[in-house]
Amino acid sequence: MKLFVTGGAGFIGSNFILYWMKHHPEDRVVNYDALTYAGNLENLREIEHLPQYQFVKGDICDRATVLEAMRGTDVVVHFAAESHVDRSIMHPSAFVHTNVLGTQVLLDCAKEVGIRRFHHISTDEVFGTLELGSAEKFNEQTPYAPHSPYSASKAGSDHLVRAYADTYGLPISITNCSNNYGPYQFPEKLMGLAITNLLEGKKVPVYSPGSQVRDWLYVEDHVRAIELVLQKGAEGSTYCIGGMNQDISNLDVVKMIISIMGFKDEMIEIVGDRPGHDVRYAIDWSKIHTELGWSPSVTLEQGLKKTIDWFADHQEWWQSIKTGAYLDYYEVQYGERI
Repeated sequence: MKLFVTGGAGFIGSNFILYWMKHHPEDRVVNYDALTYAGNLENLREIEHLPQYQFVKGDICDRATVLEAMRGTDVVVHFAAESHVDRSIMHPSAFVHTNVLGTQVLLDCAKEVGIRRFHHISTDEVFGTLELGSAEKFNEQTPYAPHSPYSASKAGSDHLVRAYADTYGLPISITNCSNNYGPYQFPEKLMGLAITNLLEGKKVPVYSPGSQVRDWLYVEDHVRAIELVLQKGAEGSTYCIGGMNQDISNLDVVKMIISIMGFKDEMIEIVGDRPGHDVRYAIDWSKIHTELGWSPSVTLEQGLKKTIDWFADHQEWWQSIKTGAYLDYYEVQYGERI
């Protein structure tokens, strides 16, 4: 089988390729990535020499390049997206361009090539927000109610994927995942930022008031879920993927990281909240558990320890990232330099 993976040099995409090549060495993988700020081929250094792996640099909005690279593909796994909410608030047009137009270009090419499955990676953020303290959770029937330019652009891409299935008969599947964390995470997201700041002896910024809740999903558990959907998931199906059974606030997550790393809570710095900040996400992942037998393999504490160890052992990787343009972004977002 030949897989065409978009955004394969990014955080989740590179973890997927590494996992797939390890567990399916007979398959061929084309990694199609534009290598924007969050793409890093260092993530894939261990498999770049393999004959069944190919990297193609390209923009998903470039139809000619996509079409040429996708020929002969059996399955498209679409990770490529602008994904950081804070950046979408600063520059929403880039998110609409990549996440909506780029997905439409990929769908057109997949239709022309005649792929067997187009699997689209989406987010729980398309569903909006839940009330703090409630028992409600997102599921596959939850209406879409995005609140940020990022989540709105992802909602648009989800609708396009389903429209191509209904209009053109394109074989598709969709997964809506919660907040991922783990190895190779770009250090602007909460986990990577907290861990790397602490390793540098710097404080961790937490959006006020810190009571916001996310459903945390260890990236390899997410990758395993995608594998099961590709192997056993019904054509046209959607699955919600989450990693938690109970709520934990962002502030408490940071306190867990600080405790595991041997620091005190004085390393926390509460900063002004961002516009339109969703207060709570929670995922009901019973459908993928019941139909495909998937469930998270690690607890949050276990996943945090594994992630902290990885960042501690790969300081050269993230130190090279936290320079230049990243510093400029951080200063705008949090009001000071790291």
